[in-house]
Amino acid sequence: MSNITTNIKGIRDIMRKDTGVDGDAQRISQMVWMLFMKIFADKEEEWEITMEGYKSPIPDHLKWQSWAADEEGLTGDGLMDFVDNELFPALKDLDITISPQARIIRSVFDDTYNYMKNGTLFRQVINQINKIDFNSSTERHLFNDLYENILKELQSAGSSGEYYSPRAVTQFMVDMIDPQLGETVLDPACGTGGFLTCSIDHIRQQVKNESERNKMQTSIRGIEKKPLPHLLCTTNLMLHGFDLPAVRRDNLLSKPYSDWGKDDKVDIILTNPPFGGVEEDGTETNFPAKFRTKETADLFLALIIKMLKDKGRCAVVLPDGTLFGEGVKTRIKEELMEKCNLHTIVRLPNGVFNPYTGIKTNVLFFEKGKPTKEVWYFEHPYPEGVKSYNKGKPIHIKEFDLEKDWWNKREENQYAWKVSAEDIKARGYNLDIKNPHQAADELASPADLLAKYQALETKISSIQAEIVNVLTEALK
Repeated sequence: MSNITTNIKGIRDIMRKDTGVDGDAQRISQMVWMLFMKIFADKEEEWEITMEGYKSPIPDHLKWQSWAADEEGLTGDGLMDFVDNELFPALKDLDITISPQARIIRSVFDDTYNYMKNGTLFRQVINQINKIDFNSSTERHLFNDLYENILKELQSAGSSGEYYSPRAVTQFMVDMIDPQLGETVLDPACGTGGFLTCSIDHIRQQVKNESERNKMQTSIRGIEKKPLPHLLCTTNLMLHGFDLPAVRRDNLLSKPYSDWGKDDKVDIILTNPPFGGVEEDGTETNFPAKFRTKETADLFLALIIKMLKDKGRCAVVLPDGTLFGEGVKTRIKEELMEKCNLHTIVRLPNGVFNPYTGIKTNVLFFEKGKPTKEVWYFEHPYPEGVKSYNKGKPIHIKEFDLEKDWWNKREENQYAWKVSAEDIKARGYNLDIKNPHQAADELASPADLLAKYQALETKISSIQAEIVNVLTEALK
C-alpha cells in the first residue's frame, strides 16, 4: 500500500471520530477542501517560479503555510475558531478581480463548509495531509489514481441520475472525437471532471510551448451545478496542471434556450448527462414547446444540438430509453438527425455503469451541419469469459480496440451494421435497433423491461389526456 493510500485511510479514520461529520459525502467534502488548500499551497510554490510576477490572492496569515504547516501549531478550540471565524469568511468573500486564481478559490469556497467540530482531530487530519507533496510527480500520479477511487466511492445513483463514467468509456469517447489544440471543448454536466481531464491529457501531447499551453487552458471548460462535484472537479483540474478557472458552477438548463447565441457555441461536446433524473419545476419552460420535458438527458441533448458550432463534434452517453422513447424524445431525435450527422451509435452491454445502474447505455457520435443519411451501429461485446461488469471487473480501454480497428474502414460484421435514415424515419425515429447478425434476441433485462413499460405508460397517459381534451371541447 502506498504512503498516500495510508494517509487517506488515516484521514478517514480520524474524521469518523468527529461528531460534526455525518456520512461519506460530508467526509469527502471535508477532506477535499482541506486537500485543495494543501494542493493550492504546493501549486503556489511552483507558480512563483514558473509564472512571472505571480502574486498570491490569499492574505499571508490565511495561507496553509501560516496556520497548518507546523504540526505543533494551532490546535484545539483556537484552531476551530480560526477556521470558522477567519479563514472561511475571508475565502468566501475573496475579491475575484485580483487574479484568475482568486476566482478558483472563491468558486471552491462559495458552497463549501467546515463540518469538523473537534480541533484536536482537525490538527491530526492536517498533519496527515502535510505528509503529501503535490509537487512530486510520483506522489501526484499516485494521488490521481487514489482520487479516482474517492470519486467512485462518492457516486451513488440516487434520484439525480448521476453516474461515474468508467475511465475506459471516457477515454474511448475522447480518442474517437480526437480534440485538437485550439478547439473549444465543453462538458455541460461535468461532474468530477473525467471528460475534461481526459481531454487535457489528449491535447497536452500536442502542446509544444507556453503559448500553446495557455491556449489549451482557455479552450477546455465544464459546467457543474452541484457544489461537491464542482469542488472535486476543480481540485482534479489543478492536479492536472490547470492554473486557470475552467469549471463553472451553474445549471445550463436554467438559461432560456433562445438566449444561446453564436458566442456560446463550441467545437466539441463530450458528456455523460444525468439520466433518469428530473429537473425542478419550470426548467422545461426554458425550452421550445416541442422539446419540453422534465427528463434531464432529453433537455441536455436538445441543448447540445443548439450549442455545437457548424462542423462541431459530439460524443454523448445516453440510455436505451432515449433510443426507443416517443413523444418529446421523438422530436429531439428528429432534430438531431435533421441538423446533425448521427454517424455512429456504440451500444454498450449491461453492467458498464454498475453498481450505479443496470440500465443499458449507448454512446452517440454526431457532427453538426449535415443531415444524417445512415447510422452505423456497433454492439460492444463482453470479453471472453465475462458475463457482466462489476466494481471489481470494470470495462477496460483495450476492449475498445475492436471499435477503433473498425472505425475508419467500416464494414458490416458480427458486431456492426448500418441503417438508413429513411428506415429510421419510417420507424418513427426509434433508434433502438437490434443487431441483425445475432440469431436470437436476448431476453431483455428487468431494467430494460421496466424502462419500456414506463415509456408505454407515458404514451398511454398522453393519449388519455388528449381524449379528455377532445371530450371537454366537444361538451363545451
